[in-house]
Order: sequence, then structure tokens, then C-alpha cells
Amino acid sequence: MKVNGNCVGCGQCVAYCPSDAIIVLACASMNEKCTQCGKCIDYCPMVAISEEA
Repeated sequence: MKVNGNCVGCGQCVAYCPSDAIIVLACASMNEKCTQCGKCIDYCPMVAISEEA
């Protein structure tokens, strides 16, 4: 998963990550636990998360 500049660090995506792979500081980032399931994409209100190309 890739986080773009729209991320405001709200953390809403964290609760929906089954792998506990999202870290939110100033904005969200994914760690090595990310399984690319895409659930975080559906719950990001800022449309800041997308699949990596």
C-alpha cells in the first residue's frame, strides 16, 4: 500500500488493518506486516491510500 500527501494522520485506517501494519505519526505508513489486503483503502476518508504499482 502507498500513502499519498492527502493523509492527515487521522488514524481511521488503523482499526481496519487485520495485520496491525499501519503506523500513524504525522501521516500513516505501512510496515513489513502489511499483506496488501486493501481494507485500509476503503476506510480512508481522505482517499490517501492506494495500491502500489
